[in-house]
Amino acid sequence: MLYYLFDYLDKTFDLPGAGLFQFISFRAGMATLFSLLITILFGKKLINFLRKKQIGEEVRDLGLEGQLQKKGTPTMGGLIILAAIIIPTLLFARLGNVYVILILVTTVWMGSVGFLDDYIKTFRKNKEGLAGRFKVFGQVGLGLIVGLTLYFHDGVLVREFDESVMELISGADNPADDIPNTAYDDVKTTKTTIPFVKNNEAEYRNFVSFITFGLVDFPESLTWIVYVLIVTFIITAVSNGANLTDGLDGLAAGSSAIIGITLAILAYVSGNLRFSQYLNIMYIPDLGELTIYTTAFVGACIGFLWYNSFPAQVFMGDTGSLAIGGIIAVLALAVKKEFLIPLMCGIFLVESLSVIMQVSYFKYTKNKYGEGRRIFLMSPLHHHYQKKNIHEAKIVTRFWLVGIVLAILTLATLKVR
Repeated sequence: MLYYLFDYLDKTFDLPGAGLFQFISFRAGMATLFSLLITILFGKKLINFLRKKQIGEEVRDLGLEGQLQKKGTPTMGGLIILAAIIIPTLLFARLGNVYVILILVTTVWMGSVGFLDDYIKTFRKNKEGLAGRFKVFGQVGLGLIVGLTLYFHDGVLVREFDESVMELISGADNPADDIPNTAYDDVKTTKTTIPFVKNNEAEYRNFVSFITFGLVDFPESLTWIVYVLIVTFIITAVSNGANLTDGLDGLAAGSSAIIGITLAILAYVSGNLRFSQYLNIMYIPDLGELTIYTTAFVGACIGFLWYNSFPAQVFMGDTGSLAIGGIIAVLALAVKKEFLIPLMCGIFLVESLSVIMQVSYFKYTKNKYGEGRRIFLMSPLHHHYQKKNIHEAKIVTRFWLVGIVLAILTLATLKVR
């Protein structure tokens, strides 16, 4: 909203300083600052409100050190994360942008699913929370919305340039304005990025042929089905991965902040003509606006650590973790870097895999007495290290360090091919 206000003031009254709001970098910085302030200043009020309403975490005794001390800690703190993301985005982003609208819908949608789960657990005193089928329904519903929007919406385009204007792009003062319209085409495409290969763009319609070793020639008109299925799977997998990671103080928030910084950089370079041409990646018009949202997301996660770092004064609950996972998935899809998710979100991936491996192996080795063997002392993986008597704060810090390494490797894929 402030973007439109200062744009009007700049054009109508030539107000000094109003032109700053034309720069994505300035608005991204302001969104980060506002997000941090909202989280830190209003976080304490939310914690006090949750305590007053006796909205506390129910803790099962799993034999983990310090676990029972967390009983009664306020949960549903994800509400402050969502507010600290949405408010700065509404203030500083261009709200007519299709990517901004889509990511705001994602935030509210997944936040609502998580809120329902937390509400049932805390107010209805049902430890199981929202039934699994309803969570899946919410994730699949979002997958359909995101997949169909990214595939069919007229505003989701990739700009393809004539080779003859490459030098003009590198020399122009403002290449987005100085390149003649005849030198490029804004096209609908099903291309995405494949990391670590030289020609790193691949078509979704070719995936079926690749998987079936060329035995199935998939009709181009039905490519949207493959795309929507993959989008739905990614959103479901990442949101569940973030949910599983939210088991130690500061682990999910800190890991998500690292991923968010990576996505902010990817969104900025992909939406910037000069950077995209220099890095030889797809230039996606209007994508740069996602930088404002993503920096607000980073600010919210970092600000939440003020109260969520060990020992936590509040937990984000499913309100925060499911929303965070869905947000990260949709951001990666928008910047066409979804196949970097296993690397970028490696923490979420290993947490999910540890649960899948543990459950599967236990069932495979289960005897007639219902006893089975385990791969880990406990899953998800962070509990395995707790069982080895490693302090919770040290586990979280080491996971963050791994996340930073994965973020660097993710960004390296821009040039390492």
